[in-house]
Parts: sequence; structure tokens; C-alpha cells
Amino acid sequence: MKIPLTGFICTCLLVVAGNLPGRAREKKPGPQPAEQVAPVTDASQQQAVPADPTPPDEQTPPQPTAPPPQTPPAGQTSPAGQTPPAGQTPPAGQTPPAGQTPPPTEDQPTQRGRIPEPPPPPPKVPDVRRPGESGFWIDIEGWIPKEQPFVNGGNKSTVAGSSTFITLQGKPKAAERLEVGAAVGLHNTLKLNYTDMRASGDFTTPVDVTAWAQTYTAGTYVSTNYHLQNFNLSYEYLTWPYPVGSRKIRLKTLWQVQFTNISSEFDSPLDYYDSNGNLILDSSGNPINLSAGRSKHIISPLFGLGISYYPSRHFRFEASGAGFGLPHRWETWNADASINMRVTSHFEIRAGARGYGFKTSTNADYYLKGNYLSAFVGVRWYSNSE
Repeated sequence: MKIPLTGFICTCLLVVAGNLPGRAREKKPGPQPAEQVAPVTDASQQQAVPADPTPPDEQTPPQPTAPPPQTPPAGQTSPAGQTPPAGQTPPAGQTPPAGQTPPPTEDQPTQRGRIPEPPPPPPKVPDVRRPGESGFWIDIEGWIPKEQPFVNGGNKSTVAGSSTFITLQGKPKAAERLEVGAAVGLHNTLKLNYTDMRASGDFTTPVDVTAWAQTYTAGTYVSTNYHLQNFNLSYEYLTWPYPVGSRKIRLKTLWQVQFTNISSEFDSPLDYYDSNGNLILDSSGNPINLSAGRSKHIISPLFGLGISYYPSRHFRFEASGAGFGLPHRWETWNADASINMRVTSHFEIRAGARGYGFKTSTNADYYLKGNYLSAFVGVRWYSNSE
């Protein structure tokens, strides 16, 4: 009995000694999980763990399990420069390390700013083009001036003992005028017009007169004629209103360049023969020459204003005036007013009054001056149809 009892005690001691290292390793304290499950206190729910039948020497020690990531408590700030572990999100209220942008969390979506939309554009005002504000046109007019220009001695005249003032006789049958225009830009126009007129007549000198260095004694039958040519280039710039829209009125500034040439001639046709009908000769034996003629011209800029009113699509009223001059030198001006009616898709009839004046430089031996104001009628053809 002693030997079996002693052997049984030894066997129990060996079993206990073999299980002590494994138990020590299993009870090694590890990191505490973020969330601990409360132990079951109900004795009825506890299950007995069966004893491991494997001998102590053949048992494999259990592998330690990696602890779950720990989240610092709310309000706790990570040390500067320390990067949180991968997959770890700083809690609410925690400041991320310097130079790092915290990744967005699934429960808090990233807030994105809304791009402001521009305000809607203002409503577009319809732009109504009136006749003459698009395409091009050709205008033919007949002008009927009745006034008479005159020639007189200028500041450099050397004539003595006779008058230098002579009225040019005759009245033009008609002054022809041709105009070509085109629309340039928004409601602006460019026009080129040419005016041509001639007149001739005769008179008997009441006193001795000198014209272009030719002297005619009192009582001489003298014939006169003159030819006037005028070129005018005008740029008409819309000044008011802007934008035009559907308004019926236009105010334009006029920027013009004008060239005027006036040639005149005097003669005494009844004094070439004597009382016997013989041709009179001069001291050199040549037939005498009693005619005298010369031309004067003006090149000048002009500035003015023009206004147009459109009570309807096919009817309008126009008026304009421009001029320029230098005191005691030369001057020139022009003005007109008209009513215009569209009679077909391309043609328009015009009627009104026109004025024109000029004076060549007085700082010369002779100068010419004239002012005209009379009615005109015309027909205009437009490239665009109504």
C-alpha cells in the first residue's frame, strides 16, 4: 500500500509541474481591449471547460492576439508630430498633427462649398435698323439755287481808280447733286456727295471796274460765267441715344472734309471790233484779248450736328448743319432739311431745302463769296429692301 500511494503522489506532482509554464503563459496580461465584455455572473450560463487531454509536453502555447486600435479619449490631443496608426481616426475635438490632413470619416461626410452662380444676363434690347443704317445707297438730286455770288478785291489788291466788286450774273438752271452712302458700324454712316452748277449772264458796267487784272470802263457790256464744284466727305457718328433699341430719334455728330473750286470768267464781246466792223489789234499786231478768268479753291474740315426722326418705318425727317472757317481768311458751311418717304421696297423720294455758302481767302488779290438757299428734290435707291 505504501508503494502505490507514494507512486500516485509522485505522478500528480509531475503533472502539476508540467502544466505550470503553459498556465503562466496563458495568464500573461495583455493590452486591454477598447471594449470589455462584462463577465457572465449567472452560474447557470457558465460552462465547464473540459480539461485538455493533451499531455503538457505536447501542448502548443496559445499565440497572443494583436490588440484592437485604441482611440484616445475625447478632448485628448495627440502629441505634435505623432502620426496616428493606420486606420485610426482622431476622435471629435482632437486636433490633427501639424502638416497633416485628417481623412474623412464615414459617419461625417466631407462638406464641399457650392460655387456661386453668376447673375442672369440682362434682357437683350432689340436693335432696330432704320433706312440708311444698313447696306448702301445712291441718291440723285436737283437743286435750284437763285442767289448770285460775287468777286471782290482782297487784302493784297493793288487796283486803284476803279471798283473790284462785280456780281456774277445769271442763275443756275439746276445744280446737280450725286450722293453715295454706306452704313459703317452700328448706326453710323459714311457719305460722299458731289455738287456741280454753272451760270452765265451779262450786264453793263455803271463805273470803271477791274476783274482779274482786266479793266472795263463805265458803260461797257460785260458777260460773266462761273462754274462751281463741291466734293464733301462726311462721317456721321451716332451720339445719342445709346443703346438705340427701338427709339425713333437719332442725334449724330458730323465730321466732314470738303473741297470747293470756283472758276469765273469775264469778257467784253462787243469791243473786239471797231465801228467799221474791223477786228481791233493790239500793239503787237495780234487781236486784242478782253477776257479775264481765274479759279479759287477751298480745302477745309467741317464739324456739325445732324438729327433724324422716324415717326414710321417708311417715313422720316432729317436736318443737319456743318461749317468751319478762319476769321478774315476763308469760310464754308452747309445745311439741309428734308422729308423722306419710301415708296417701293428699294426707292425713296425726298424733298426739302438746302443751304450752302463759301468764301475764299481774303488774304489775296481777289476773293469770291457766295451763299445759296433753295429747295431741292431727289430720288434715293437703297440696296436693302423694306
